[in-house]
Amino acid sequence: MDSNVSRRTFLTSVSMLAAGSMITAPAFAFGLNNRKLRVVLVGTGIRGTSFWGRRLVQQYPDILEFVGLCDINPGRLAYAKTYMKVNCPTFTNFDEMIQQTKPDLVIVTTKDSTHHEFIIKGLDMGCDVLTEKPLTTDEYKCQAILDAERRNNKNLIVGFNYRWSPYTTKIKELLSQNAIGKVTSVDFHWYLNTYHGASYFRRWHGLRQYGGTLWVHKATHHFDLLNWWLDSDPEEVFAYGDLEHYGSNGPFRADKCRTCPHKKECKFYWDITKDQRAMKLYVENEQYDGYIRDNCLFRHEINIYDKMSAQVKYANNVVLNYSLTTYSPFEGWRAAFNGTEGRIEAWLDIPWMKNENISQAELHAQEMSQQGHEAIETEPLILHKLWKDYQTIQVGFERGGHGGGDSRLQDKIFKNPEAPDPLRHTAGSRDGAMSILIGIAARKSIESGEPVRIAELTDLEPRAKRL
Repeated sequence: MDSNVSRRTFLTSVSMLAAGSMITAPAFAFGLNNRKLRVVLVGTGIRGTSFWGRRLVQQYPDILEFVGLCDINPGRLAYAKTYMKVNCPTFTNFDEMIQQTKPDLVIVTTKDSTHHEFIIKGLDMGCDVLTEKPLTTDEYKCQAILDAERRNNKNLIVGFNYRWSPYTTKIKELLSQNAIGKVTSVDFHWYLNTYHGASYFRRWHGLRQYGGTLWVHKATHHFDLLNWWLDSDPEEVFAYGDLEHYGSNGPFRADKCRTCPHKKECKFYWDITKDQRAMKLYVENEQYDGYIRDNCLFRHEINIYDKMSAQVKYANNVVLNYSLTTYSPFEGWRAAFNGTEGRIEAWLDIPWMKNENISQAELHAQEMSQQGHEAIETEPLILHKLWKDYQTIQVGFERGGHGGGDSRLQDKIFKNPEAPDPLRHTAGSRDGAMSILIGIAARKSIESGEPVRIAELTDLEPRAKRL
C-alpha cells in the first residue's frame, strides 16, 4: 500500500475513534502499511515521556515512530530522548517541529492551561491530535478547541483511561442492560490519600491558573466516567469548595523539601533525591525554566481547593452527589447507583471492606505502573433488585495501569482501531468538553454561590441521551 492509502486508513480509524463509533471498519493493521504512523509529542514531563512516550515505543514499534519531541525546557528534552530511547529531532518551537516533521498525529501532554494552544495549532496545521486529560481549563479555551476541530475537519481524541478498566466496564454493562431499571440518582465519592493527594499541591497543579483546580485536572476523570455510565450530559451544577488543609493552612513552610528546616517534623516531607527519574527529569533541569518538583505544599501561592462537593443535575433527570477529598488516610472510591428497579454499589481500595492494610505509597506506584492485561485479583460489586436478595458480582481487576485501563486504551487507538466499540469507550472532543465543563461550572458556582447551567458555558447543548 502506498503512503496515501496508509494515511487515509489512519484518518478513517481516528475519525471513528473520536466519534466513538459502533461501526466496524475494514480490518487493517498500521504496521502492515509501507510506513509507520508519524507521531510527535509536545510536553516531556512524567506522563508524556512514560505513558505516551516510552510505552508507545516499547509496545508498538511496528506501528508508529516518533519523529519529533517538543518542550520549552531543553534539558528535559535531552533526557526525554534518552529515556524514551528514540532517535528523533527535538524542538523548543512547536510550529517549527510540525513544519519540519509533518506528523500524522500530535500528542499533547503539556501543562493543562496550554493544552488548547497545541491542540488548536495541531488541528490548524493539518494534524489529528490526541491530548492527555483534561481537554483544557476554562470554557473559553474549550470553545476555541471545538471551533478549531470543526473548521479543520480534523479529529481530536482525549485520553480517558479509567473508562477502559474491567471494573468500570462492568458497571457500564449493567447500566446498559437496565439491571436496575431507570437510573434516578448517583452518589460518587473519591478519596485521595496523603501520598497521592498531597503531590498535586507540590506541583504546578496547586495553582489554578495552570491546572484549573482539581475540579478540572483530577475530577475530569470522575465526571467522564459518570457521563459515560449515565449516557447523558450534565445540565446544571451547584458546588461548595475550600482550601483548609494545604497552602497557607500549614504549620510551617519553606522553599522546597530539599532545603526545608522542618524535615523531621513535617509528615509530608518528600525526599526527591531518592527518586532517580524525578532527579534526572526535573531537578537537573531546574536551571532552564525554574520549575521545582518538590515544592512546599504549604506555600502561600497555592490557590486551589482541597475539599470539594457538588450536586449535578443531568439532562436525563439523574441527580449526582459528588465529593473529592485530597487528604484521606486511604485512596479509593465508592459509587452507588439508585434505579427504579434496584441499586448498584461499587468501590475500590476501601481498606476495611476487605479487612486489610494497604501501603498507600505502594498502592499508587502499582496503579501508575504499566502492566499487562492479566487479572491478578477480583473485586466485588453489589447488585440489588427490589424485592429480591442482593447479588455479589466478582469482577476481574488489574492493579497496574489504572486498573488495566491504560493498555486497553492504547491498544484501541494504535493496535485495534477497527474493533467494535459497543459500549463507546473511546472519547472524543465532546466527551472531553462535557467532563471539564462540570468542573468549570463547579468553580463558578463556588465563586457565585449560585447554580451554573452547562449550556451557558459553550455552544454545546446538553443531551438527555448521548448520540
